[in-house]
Amino acid sequence: MTDTFQRVADFTLGLTPEDIPDATLNSAALMLLDTLGITIASGPMAAGSIARETAVVLYGAGDPALSARMLFDGRRVSAAGSAYAAATQTDNLDGHDGYNPTKGHIGVAVVPALCALAETIQDFSGPEALTAVTIGYEVAGRAGISLHDTVSDYHTSGAWNALGVVAVAARMRGLGVDQLRQAMGIAEYHGPRSQMMREIANPTMLHDGSGWGALVGVSSAVLAEKGFTGAPAITIEAEKVSSYWQDLGQFWQMQHQYVKPYPICRWAHAAIDAVRQLMREHDLSHEDIASVQVNTFRESACLFQGMPDDTSKAQYSLPFAVAVMMAYGRIGVEHISGAGLSDPLVASLLERISVAEDERHSARFPECRIADVTIRLHDGRVLETGDVHARGGPEAPMDQAEVAAKFMEFATPSLGEKRASAIRDAVLGLRNPVSTFSDLGALIYDAPPGS
Repeated sequence: MTDTFQRVADFTLGLTPEDIPDATLNSAALMLLDTLGITIASGPMAAGSIARETAVVLYGAGDPALSARMLFDGRRVSAAGSAYAAATQTDNLDGHDGYNPTKGHIGVAVVPALCALAETIQDFSGPEALTAVTIGYEVAGRAGISLHDTVSDYHTSGAWNALGVVAVAARMRGLGVDQLRQAMGIAEYHGPRSQMMREIANPTMLHDGSGWGALVGVSSAVLAEKGFTGAPAITIEAEKVSSYWQDLGQFWQMQHQYVKPYPICRWAHAAIDAVRQLMREHDLSHEDIASVQVNTFRESACLFQGMPDDTSKAQYSLPFAVAVMMAYGRIGVEHISGAGLSDPLVASLLERISVAEDERHSARFPECRIADVTIRLHDGRVLETGDVHARGGPEAPMDQAEVAAKFMEFATPSLGEKRASAIRDAVLGLRNPVSTFSDLGALIYDAPPGS
């Protein structure tokens, strides 16, 4: 066993809420809230419905002790199936948090795993729930950086957030150090090393592979708990990645996640925000705008260019997202689904938008997501933004009130204001030492009314 793995084990199994800075626990509560909001809003979407039905058909539980209700559905499947369904569902509404250095997402797998595994153990405190969330983020984030910096291809989040899920499962189910090591090895070996840019080029319900990351993570922990063995996880134990784990428990990645203001691929956000900024500063409507030139980083410039015909393409389209912002001043679920996909106003505005790579912006990816925009008006004026950071990250953060408002915007249409408000208050209340997870659990498993 390497010194690095021992550090990971000590952190995963020995960390207490008192060891974690208050600001980190506050961030964990906000990321939990934000993720649940996207899980709720994505419930009626086709991908979520298919994932839940598939979990019922394929991932039922023969042992009641390892069964769990699916989030906002109520039907019982295996804990792995419940985590898979919620992660797949959430992944298909691209509004969940992420971490720049990983080029991907953590909460989308960690939060469904937390909620599924909570069904398999006795009740626990709110601070312990936030500790488990924090551990998942810290482990997954470093695993993601380790993977990206040691392989040639760009893999989806499921390839590495599975290790964060293992950490959460080991913590919650009381695994020993060797069981944790075996589970990490199993999860890394079976993690979906799917190529992200294939999905960017042809957007589908595959999204970022996080459903499989959650499924593999929970399954690996159960396998190890029962005695199954796995080769050591090289994203943790290889000598060349040891430096990425040295600051575990000192630098808190949990505090550096970004929150998405829009349910659109993060790579498009800087461009969206730049257009939003100019329109607000100059009191513009879409009728004033003759053309828009977006300069962005390479990966962003590769996003889908045409008018999307399904939700997956809509969430991976920069010009479409910018056109929606121009038309309506916001981007909601209704704009990326249903009639929003054939909106004639958005289609006409999309024709005015051009996108190009700027090497300055490419050089700063993935640490930053930056774009600049030039808008030409019908009256002849030319407006420029200069470099704009995507909102919601460390460079331009959203405060607690903004995150809570986003949650209510996404959760209320499905659940109603009363239940959405109760979930918001319960999540934020988990910071209270006398709170329990069941305060939240009582609100998050039953299906929405009329579903």
